Amino acid sequence: EGSLISEYDLSPLKTLFVAGERLDPETHRWSSEKLQIPVVDNWWQTETGWAICANPQGLEPLPIKSGSPSVPVPGFNLEVLDPIGEAVEAGTEGNLALKLPLPPGCLSTLWGNDQRYIDSYLSAFDGYYATGDSGYIDEEGYVYVMGRTDDVINVSGHRLSTGAMEQVLATHPAVAECAVIGISDDLKGQKPSGYVVLKAGAEISEQELAEELIHNMRQAIGAVADFKDVYVVEALPKTRSGKILRKTMRQIADGEDYKVPSTIEDSGVLDELLAILKR
Repeated sequence: EGSLISEYDLSPLKTLFVAGERLDPETHRWSSEKLQIPVVDNWWQTETGWAICANPQGLEPLPIKSGSPSVPVPGFNLEVLDPIGEAVEAGTEGNLALKLPLPPGCLSTLWGNDQRYIDSYLSAFDGYYATGDSGYIDEEGYVYVMGRTDDVINVSGHRLSTGAMEQVLATHPAVAECAVIGISDDLKGQKPSGYVVLKAGAEISEQELAEELIHNMRQAIGAVADFKDVYVVEALPKTRSGKILRKTMRQIADGEDYKVPSTIEDSGVLDELLAILKR
């Protein structure tokens, strides 16, 4: 409930900048209400060296839109492309790609391996750097990053964003944080599986919570999501910069070989999830 805020003098805090994971609308609402200051998201990658999209507070601040890191900053020509590299209409989700050339400060190769750089970043779409992220741009030019393209799952021929599903889970009053991954399914190709961490003091049974979350998902996304599996966990595995290791979770669930990233914050969290992920 944010009760610890009253124990500290936060008057010098003028703005909260959030990085690492996507700032979902529910987290944005909660932090804005508790702190009563602007809560600003931004989007960038290690490879770009600086923000691709931001709301610079040193200039005239832009209106904040919940769920968006605002607009591309000067130097980045960002477009949303379909699977064959054609630009899509405003509001349509697709591959977020940067039109070449990249501005100063971005990676120019990979150490000792020029070809891997070309194959990994420049070959998916001719003339573009592929960010590997999926999202859309609205009518006013605001960018919405919904997750990695690996996190767009195919359920019975329908391409669905796990980021949109996580947004639904996060709105439940008992959920502190969550992750949704796509697990291989012989009949439907993939099926979504949800993992939630409860807020401290939440009093609800796992069965009751699962029923409510499944109902909410059906109302928000539709029956096509086929969301039936949700598990309560103590914590989610993250990197030290706060990114949830969804790819590693998915590899474990699918029985694939996996390598725990060296950037993991607490490998013990992943160890505790193994039994659940291998169900």
